[in-house]
Amino acid sequence: MSEEDAASDDPTPRNDDLESVVATIHERIEPDADEREHLRAVADRLVDRAEDAATERCEDADVLQVGSTARDTWISGDRDIDIFVRFPPDLERERLERYGLEVGHATLPEGHEEYAEHPYVKGCVEGFDIDVVPCFRLESATEIRSAVDRTPFHTQYLEARLDDDLAADVRLTKQFLKGIGAYGSDLRTRGFSGYLTELLVCEYGGFRELLEAASNWHPPVELDPESHGQETFDDPLVVIDPTDPERNVAAVCSADNVARLQHYAREFLEERDTEVFEPNDPDPLTKNELREHLERRGTIPVVIRFDAPDLVEDQLYPQLRKSLEGITTGLDDRGFDVFRATAFADETAVVLAELAIAERPAVERHEGPPVHVQGHAEDFYGAYADDPDAYGPFIGGDRYVTERPREFTTARAFLESDRLFDVGLGAHVETALADEYEVLVGDEIAALCEAFGSELRRYFEPRP
Repeated sequence: MSEEDAASDDPTPRNDDLESVVATIHERIEPDADEREHLRAVADRLVDRAEDAATERCEDADVLQVGSTARDTWISGDRDIDIFVRFPPDLERERLERYGLEVGHATLPEGHEEYAEHPYVKGCVEGFDIDVVPCFRLESATEIRSAVDRTPFHTQYLEARLDDDLAADVRLTKQFLKGIGAYGSDLRTRGFSGYLTELLVCEYGGFRELLEAASNWHPPVELDPESHGQETFDDPLVVIDPTDPERNVAAVCSADNVARLQHYAREFLEERDTEVFEPNDPDPLTKNELREHLERRGTIPVVIRFDAPDLVEDQLYPQLRKSLEGITTGLDDRGFDVFRATAFADETAVVLAELAIAERPAVERHEGPPVHVQGHAEDFYGAYADDPDAYGPFIGGDRYVTERPREFTTARAFLESDRLFDVGLGAHVETALADEYEVLVGDEIAALCEAFGSELRRYFEPRP
């Protein structure tokens, strides 16, 4: 066989195929000159305005632009400009917050106040989303008083390490993570933050190098860019913050999203397809499609639907996950065998559990202690000996056994009872459920298709 024939039979794509795909995506996501100039003009104007307002109140204050637009790692279409107002460390916290809001409103007259660890001002200028955030100007990130105090150190660290090629690869990696649904450190996504993405690209030396490394990761993966070597973390991905050795930058990143990156890294390196860079926004599942799935699967979905608590997503989704865990544990403990479960929300919140069993017998087996454990055995026997509703006690092996009435024979009965509130629920979710909620069983969940059709398609037609 000639070398040419052998090459034609080789299923592995050539390197130039990857380079062609990368070039195509680069062209698509690279901000053009006009977009860069527009952002720069808006940012400079707002930084100057913030600096004037800050130094009027505190002559030692200064202003920095931070984040991806400061580091030139932003993707075309991104509209975020983050402006940090730094005050000296001897300024009282109360005064910092007051000055910060005053500077924010002077910078963004039409802005509104929001609250993270302390209040800041958010607004929109010429289509850009602007945050004006106060923080302390510190010598080291280990001295931070709130999480935002770290951010200027992140910018300084990366500005010294990102050249044009690495910045371009950061943009590519961000788009890849967006495409696979793993980008964002919010507590709904629990994915890769922008800072984490930048650190990974710097650590491995580029987009392709990161994917090649990730495809071979064996979690837990531990990276320590500055060789601090001081802390131990129990997370699937550990990236020690170069500016703060006590922090894992990847702490929020879920095991699912680490595995998701590995899956798509392998797939892309093999197939070299541009589609992986495009976010998957599925069409809503129709009621007929839902019923077909339920018939095919033979499972019984149950849903608790209620008005979502008035919380930001970073507060709501941890409570939904806690409530989901409590509810599924309650169903499992009562013999309804949860097959799979999820939760999602907009104005309405939904906890969905798919059951292998939705109805149980009217009695349940309850085993007591071994007969030879005299004291406990006698107590068990005495508790059920005169119970007219129980079968037994009788001997099963070496222990007493009784068959007693089951508290709930259907999942619906349990979910509609006050016993639901005995499971671990998020505090605000519990309050919302106490006000009012609805239980849907079987094809009754088709009522969710209008509001949550896309979420239902993701659930019933899952992908990595």
